[in-house]
Amino acid sequence: MITAKELRQKYIDFFKAKGHTPIPSASLMPENDPSTLFVTAGMHPLIPYLMGEKHPAGTRLVDVQKCIRTGDIDEVGDNRHLTFFEMLGNWSLGDYFKREAIEWSFEFLTDKEKGLGLDPKRLYVTVFKGEGNIPRDEEAILVWQEVFAKVGMSVTVAGEDEIIKDEVRIIPLGAEDNFWIAGASGPCGGDTEMFYDTRPEEGKAGGKFADLVNSYRLMEIWNDVFMEFNKKPDGTVEKLQQQNVDTGMGVERTVVTLNGLGNVFETELFQPILKKIEELSGKKYEDAEDFAAHPSVPLMRDSSPQGGEQKKRSMRIIADHLRAAIFIMGDDLGVAPSNVDQGYVVRKLIRRAIRHGRAIGIRENFTDKIAEVVVGSMGDVYPELERNRKFIIENLMAEEEKFTRTLQEGLREFQKLETRNQKLQISNQKSGEKVISGVEAFNLFQSYGFPLELTKELAKENGLEVDEAGFEEEFKKHQELSRTASAGKFKGGLADHSAKVTAYHTATHLLNAALRKVLGEHVYQKGSNITEERLRFDFSHPEKMTAEQIKQVEDLVNEIIQKNVTVECQEMSADEAKAKGAIGVFADKYGEKVKVYSVGGDEVCFSKEICGGPHVGNTKELGHFRIIKEEASSAGIRRIKAILG
Repeated sequence: MITAKELRQKYIDFFKAKGHTPIPSASLMPENDPSTLFVTAGMHPLIPYLMGEKHPAGTRLVDVQKCIRTGDIDEVGDNRHLTFFEMLGNWSLGDYFKREAIEWSFEFLTDKEKGLGLDPKRLYVTVFKGEGNIPRDEEAILVWQEVFAKVGMSVTVAGEDEIIKDEVRIIPLGAEDNFWIAGASGPCGGDTEMFYDTRPEEGKAGGKFADLVNSYRLMEIWNDVFMEFNKKPDGTVEKLQQQNVDTGMGVERTVVTLNGLGNVFETELFQPILKKIEELSGKKYEDAEDFAAHPSVPLMRDSSPQGGEQKKRSMRIIADHLRAAIFIMGDDLGVAPSNVDQGYVVRKLIRRAIRHGRAIGIRENFTDKIAEVVVGSMGDVYPELERNRKFIIENLMAEEEKFTRTLQEGLREFQKLETRNQKLQISNQKSGEKVISGVEAFNLFQSYGFPLELTKELAKENGLEVDEAGFEEEFKKHQELSRTASAGKFKGGLADHSAKVTAYHTATHLLNAALRKVLGEHVYQKGSNITEERLRFDFSHPEKMTAEQIKQVEDLVNEIIQKNVTVECQEMSADEAKAKGAIGVFADKYGEKVKVYSVGGDEVCFSKEICGGPHVGNTKELGHFRIIKEEASSAGIRRIKAILG
């Protein structure tokens, strides 16, 4: 058995020996990127360096990056989908390219001393088969054939039918599968992905590649992206000034594969959480039928209090959602539950977990107890969880109390429907009409967090029926609206480095410094969002700012802008940055180098922050700074919106 902790360390050590510098995980909250709420892949924090900017740690990097993805939230509960996950990555910033990346990937996977010691006969790989003006990746195919040949395997390439047979190990696939880009625009390129045969006891794998993947016979464990191109917002593709390698290996899925487990929830990452859920609910996780064994079963919106399969799924959802919410809140730029942006996601995750907790019999508040388990088991790897323990616990308890009241309000609303519909039912007995409409049932779900199963159970107890088809229709309409809204909000590309965005980013540094001077040194950045039109800045402060304080902050920022002060960048160790008084998110490991941006020299410095984002060269480029709104973001967190003009 190999643990997640052992896998992380083995990976870091392997690539350190190949000349890579370990760097810490970036925050889950992306900087300078209004196109996405969270860091969803290891490459997000490194985009400036993939585009050509020099990284202080060099051209070969290795890391373990925290990631959040919410697009698959309805799939959580199966054997592999997670909201929060960890991504191992090794990076070449204009250094080595396809040959070294593939050779080292194969070496790490198969070497018994330095790597994971996997059987190469259980490995299959995909490559980009070409599309549009970009040809098939013949170089990757050749290198793969060479590395397999070194272990005595003569492998061939699948045809257009994508059928695995005889010695076929290399499957060319189209852009949908093997061309990687994180947003609508940005660095991109063809990739090669590695798959492992999870059930060799069934005989030699054969058949259509997609069928073997969909049946979980072949599990993807690694992805090497060869970033040769930049996709511009107008859809055209140009060559990058440097060729990069971006690799990714999911910690959770790899641990499952290496240990021959059935799903991610059997790993040591989730077992302590599930044991606590068992203790709180009085139910046994293993008593339930395994949902992963039935991938064809459609996922319900919420689980029923009955049914082993749904009980197990509820436990998994509780574990996943609270773990994700805890990591978001426990980040050094942590976000509390709210009704907007990242805070809305945190609220949704917590409330969905609470609903599933109630469905399996947990009647008392419990989210803070799960948090203690997560912080206790992951705090050594991510010390920010321990640092922010109080913030996590307080917000979980407050949100659970608030949602419990909302559920009680929902129960009162149901009782009103019950009284009205019982009278209506008497007049409709002969026609047999259902008396709680789909709209009413969906309103209980959407406004009060009532799962359909709970509404059905309460209705049955009171001699009523529910229009389930109507509920499903309302639910689908809501899903379409949500997807349309999300697509509109986040259709932009990644890491906009336009002049206006660069100016706004520099302005957030001046704003942060001015707030600390006016309000006190308890002020720390807790999140930011920048577009072409404005900046939004969240910061720690317990009370509403006065009009006088807002004016003081504005005046300080404009004063430094009008002085035409130079913005300087220096590379130094984290210890040196601390000694010089720089503020920012300091890493807890690796002793990495950082970039420190200073507005003004050391003697008359107005702002000094650790940062990797774009900046203007002189404050005169900013124009006039004006605060247009100051408001609460969440408990203990204030939010400022400001413009430059």
